[in-house]
Amino acid sequence: IKIERRMELVRVVSHNAHKRMVACLQGQIGTDAEKRHKKLPLTALSQAMQDGGNQLGEESLIGKMMEMCGDAENRLASELMQHEMNIEKEILDTLNQLAEVDIPNILKQRRQLAKLVLDYDSARARWLQATKSIISGTNTQALTAKADSLKEEVDEAMNKMELCKDQLSADMYNFFSKEADYARYYVMLLEAQADYHRKSLTLLESVLPTIQAQQDSWTEKPAFGTALDEHLKRSGREIALPIEACVMMLLETGMNEEGLFRIAAGASKLKKLKAALDCSTSQLEEFYSDPHAVAGALKSYLRELPEPLMTYQLYDEWTQASNVPDPDKRLQALWVTCNQLPKNNKANFRYLIKFLAKLAQESDVNKMTPSNIAIVLGPNLLWAKTEGSLAEMAAATSVHVVTIIEPIIQHADWFFPEGMDVDFNVSGMFSMPAPLPNNVNHLTPPDYDSGTIERKRPGSMRLTDNRYLQYLPFFTCVFKIVLLCSYWSTM
Repeated sequence: IKIERRMELVRVVSHNAHKRMVACLQGQIGTDAEKRHKKLPLTALSQAMQDGGNQLGEESLIGKMMEMCGDAENRLASELMQHEMNIEKEILDTLNQLAEVDIPNILKQRRQLAKLVLDYDSARARWLQATKSIISGTNTQALTAKADSLKEEVDEAMNKMELCKDQLSADMYNFFSKEADYARYYVMLLEAQADYHRKSLTLLESVLPTIQAQQDSWTEKPAFGTALDEHLKRSGREIALPIEACVMMLLETGMNEEGLFRIAAGASKLKKLKAALDCSTSQLEEFYSDPHAVAGALKSYLRELPEPLMTYQLYDEWTQASNVPDPDKRLQALWVTCNQLPKNNKANFRYLIKFLAKLAQESDVNKMTPSNIAIVLGPNLLWAKTEGSLAEMAAATSVHVVTIIEPIIQHADWFFPEGMDVDFNVSGMFSMPAPLPNNVNHLTPPDYDSGTIERKRPGSMRLTDNRYLQYLPFFTCVFKIVLLCSYWSTM
């Protein structure tokens, strides 16, 4: 009786569990593998992504990613289809057999036994009644024959009842003995799910690096805020795009603009130009008419570099070189430090300094002397590796940056004698600016000795008067104020 009660409850809960498991499946139960795979939602997603990739084409990064990821989704769908077919075969079919066949058959035998018991009781009652009739009846022979016939019926009913009872007992005890096996199917469900998720994870881990590598190779990462070496490697460039683009635009329309790099540009125009440069576009015609926005973008690029163009590593060397009292030795120390710059930093620094020297040649018109350029642009080329407020940053930079940048601009050809006439259109992406008028005064190329470390003194050196150093504390305060004003004007 105890087993019978539990058996009915097992049938009910197994039926409910089977029903809920079927509801969890995404494929159509009972169908073949190919049809099941086609009907999976993951397959539909995969097809939609691959169709979208084909529509967008090879020129679209989104299209390429949709196509590759769509293929990965299709492989995941295959794993899911195989997992669900295994669940159906090994677990669902067994639970269904238990709940809908095995237990109902046992319960059916129980009802059959109840019927046989009634048949036995009925035959036995009729037999007992016949035996009583023999005692009180007159036709003893006939009654005895009838009683014997009923006795055979009772014996047959009893045999059927006992056989059914034995079979029912055997089936019930057999069910009880296999309860651990039935419980095991629920553990098998978890094991199958774990195996499916492991396979899916393995699949994703195998395809994700390839997809990410493809994305990295196809993606032009924004230049602003990206390390110089990384940007140059990704774009296959020698000079950073924002530097070259801004220089080319300023050579075209900004050389005679008064207060270049000093006057702040409109925030919206500056933002738009930075976004255009981040897209690596060469369609920049609309910005040629606003040199201050172009200069602002160049300053922003230099300021947003994770490490200054003149590097954190050489900050102390630059500072020490600027503090050398003797002007000739100071210039020599700056040259030695400059030569220690990493290859990419030096190439871009040289490119920028050559442009700034060219800009300074027009100082009669644009009012941007080497000193003025150094004041407004220097803090964007070199700063200390310290965190703090804007005032602290400017104070840390102070006069040192100006005393470093100004002589480098003044003697650009002495610092970088190789290829004195720079081809600023390095990438060939931009139209060349018109040549400067013949009346522009170019700095006379200084003498230098390329065969020795000691370099000859430039022909025109402004910082030759040692009296300049006695005013260093005063200039330091003045420069701090100017730098703060310059920073706030660009915010």
